[in-house]
Amino acid sequence: AHRERVAVWTVPHRERRRRGEPHPVWDFLFTYYSHRPAQLERWDPGPGVALADAAELADRPGHVTRPDGTVLFDPAAAPARLRTTAAFVHRLLTATRSRAPRLGCFGLHEWAMVYRTDDARHRDTVPLRLGRAGTDAVVESARISCTHYDAYRFFTDAAAPRNELVPTRERQVEMEQPGCLHATMDLYKWAYKLAPAVPSEVMADCFALAADVRELDMRASPYDLSGHGFDPVPIETPAGRAEYARAQAGFAERAAPLREELIDLAGRLAGAGDRPGNDDGAAGEVPGGPATA
Repeated sequence: AHRERVAVWTVPHRERRRRGEPHPVWDFLFTYYSHRPAQLERWDPGPGVALADAAELADRPGHVTRPDGTVLFDPAAAPARLRTTAAFVHRLLTATRSRAPRLGCFGLHEWAMVYRTDDARHRDTVPLRLGRAGTDAVVESARISCTHYDAYRFFTDAAAPRNELVPTRERQVEMEQPGCLHATMDLYKWAYKLAPAVPSEVMADCFALAADVRELDMRASPYDLSGHGFDPVPIETPAGRAEYARAQAGFAERAAPLREELIDLAGRLAGAGDRPGNDDGAAGEVPGGPATA
């Protein structure tokens, strides 16, 4: 059932790859994110579930064979590298959870990535919806407030100073907040970074959410994706910004229970738990302005 669920994404990706056909929306889920289709298709029950007739899993990291011959993933047997990763994921997601969503970025990170440059991503496959001058004008008229380092680091040199904040890798725990589309997509990354400790149902839920968020991310981008069947969310207009913010709020709501699942799993792996009041030093608000626009 798990393989059938994720085949909706993995099978078309493999078919496009065989044809040498790039896709400006969906490739991201298998290229920026390093979890391969075969890994996504693999089923894991998560901690505490013993499997009969599963000797082939005995050598996987963190798995133990019990006296009755069943095999299960035991957090206490997880390798040190996985426990170290889990400690960071627990700290990051707990800090993110502590903050109110900021809903005023309107996806301008994608516009900032092509500002005043002819070296735009996807330039060989999809055009800019408003053209070069129109795209630059949107950036120049906008308030840019990106909080996510892995989006900000792709800003052009001309766009970076226009951001109200200066995200860095070192400030990631301090700055990440639940309204950010990329922080929501990254729940999938943290899920597979914790594998095989994450039940595949949770993994697939995180991937499905990432796919929906990616669609909005690109529909609100400066690219004309009509040839791929996507209508734009025109964030250069009041109506487009309102549509974006509504969808962004909905994704933040969908992400919350998945974040809780990952916090719990990461805490168990790291040995920290998810104790009430333990926020690992999380700051309550991202610096630089109000929580919502």
